[in-house]
Amino acid sequence: MNDVRDVIIIGGGPAGYTAALYAARANLKPLVLEGFQWGGQLMITSEVENYPGYPEGVMGPAMMSQFREQAERFGTEFVTDDVTRVDFGERPFRVYVGDDEYRAETVIVATGATARQIGLESERALHGRGVTYCATCDGAFYRDREVVVVGGGDSAMEEALFLTKFASKVTIVHRREEFRASQIMVDRAKTHEKIEILAPYNVEEVLGVEAGKLSGVRLSHVETSEPLDYPTDGLFVAIGHD
Repeated sequence: MNDVRDVIIIGGGPAGYTAALYAARANLKPLVLEGFQWGGQLMITSEVENYPGYPEGVMGPAMMSQFREQAERFGTEFVTDDVTRVDFGERPFRVYVGDDEYRAETVIVATGATARQIGLESERALHGRGVTYCATCDGAFYRDREVVVVGGGDSAMEEALFLTKFASKVTIVHRREEFRASQIMVDRAKTHEKIEILAPYNVEEVLGVEAGKLSGVRLSHVETSEPLDYPTDGLFVAIGHD
């Protein structure tokens, strides 16, 4: 493609669509390269209850469709394909989608972050059915229920402590006896009356696939390999982001 655009936005999540909305209203005719999986992480979130303007809550995919429609209303163009490479060596910048080249004076990178997964098929199967990656987003759904947090860093400690506002019990599962989290966060978790720690344990399986709803996790002791089936209502994976 030979035309040089004012703005190209890489990423089709909330940030990308918001940037597109403002750019379009400024008559910059933005092009959004939104990828095959447009909508960002909210596309795999069941209900959003902490966004202003939706007193009854809104489903994540519905919200992202509205974001997209609003940006499109003001003239945003979309390419539903993945960016394969970029060249920021000189202006106009070049962005490639397969063999197609797009050029622009400004490129906004709004690719966001993706929560790391444990990597189990059962985990993916129950994503949104008891398995989640965001305590702030989904913690309120587990009021007076028992949950498990997987991880050993500051984010895992923060998630666990936040979840004590809702859950009746929070169990932190970590593969090492020592934690990467700051000592003050570890101390807060260890001394909290609602938090129990299981370490060193690996998560081997997420239980409940056949029923279509999480029922527990299958753990194994790192040193002895002894298995442990641990019932839980919610599994919060907090092992970092990519």
